[in-house]
Amino acid sequence: MPSSDIHCSLGDNHAPAHIGFLLIPDFALLGYASAVEPLRAANRLSGRVLYRWSHVSIDGRPAQASNGVAIAADAGLDEGLRLDYLFVCAGGNPALFDDPPTFAWLRQQARRGVRIGGVSGGPYLLARANLLSGYRFALHWEHAPAFLEDYPDLDLRRSLYEIDRDRLTCSGGTAPLDMMHALIARDHGTELALAVSEWFLQTQVREGAGPQRMPLRERLGIAHAPLLRVIGRMEQTIENPETRESLARLANVSLRQLERLFRQHLGRSLGEHYLRLRLDRARDLLRQTSLSVMETALACGFASASHFSRSYRERFGHAPREERRRGGASAERAQPA
Repeated sequence: MPSSDIHCSLGDNHAPAHIGFLLIPDFALLGYASAVEPLRAANRLSGRVLYRWSHVSIDGRPAQASNGVAIAADAGLDEGLRLDYLFVCAGGNPALFDDPPTFAWLRQQARRGVRIGGVSGGPYLLARANLLSGYRFALHWEHAPAFLEDYPDLDLRRSLYEIDRDRLTCSGGTAPLDMMHALIARDHGTELALAVSEWFLQTQVREGAGPQRMPLRERLGIAHAPLLRVIGRMEQTIENPETRESLARLANVSLRQLERLFRQHLGRSLGEHYLRLRLDRARDLLRQTSLSVMETALACGFASASHFSRSYRERFGHAPREERRRGGASAERAQPA
């Protein structure tokens, strides 16, 4: 669409919004690109500089993404940038990021009235900086189990993105495209926002409350509604597993029939599938938190560490403690700043 056809709601002399991207080592490149590219497109399609942006790293040196690509920083934390928005881009294992000067700098930006956001694992760092109390927010689903162990009282939503007053958070991946659509629409009107989305071949702009993950039907390739209802309940009750009898009642079938459905559609028993879900969750917690083996076992519905360790070894070929030695969390539990 030609730039002359796009109307912007702000006057011609309005100063461009200055957006900072704090790139935490191991940040997810796709999430960052999905956040910055709509800003470039808004400038291009409007024929005006509506947004400008700066890259910030902790030490002012290039920041390396999780795929090895490095982006040059325009500033470090000790340089006096004047920002309107600040987005923290993080990936890898944000639960283990512990840098008090960074948290202090984020709080300083918030006190200055900068609108604060997070992409992918970025909201985890905002929580550690005590910047999400009283706000609803989104976080990538992979980080959610560890986050809820650390911050059970915060208002985490399993949504694509959340814009709550001066906090803008999204789950990462391509979700920033949708969040930036909402931001551009708010700043400069729906017409420009739609033009930006269309430029990126985004044929459907998703609402913030949309789900992060594929529906179970597509994820598992199963169309049997009662079985999907049971599997969904199982995924929601990892810490306190439901009995097989209660799951059969949920599906409105006999226990024997439910077991047949699991064998037919998944190739394993109900108990085997439930155990697999719990052990997969345990592996995530061992990698992303510093919960003890016993704490991890309890969080995944195991009554004893010995049963947990035996089941874990059978599933993954090594003990839970070995999982941690292979690159999981540090021995000391990180404390919020």
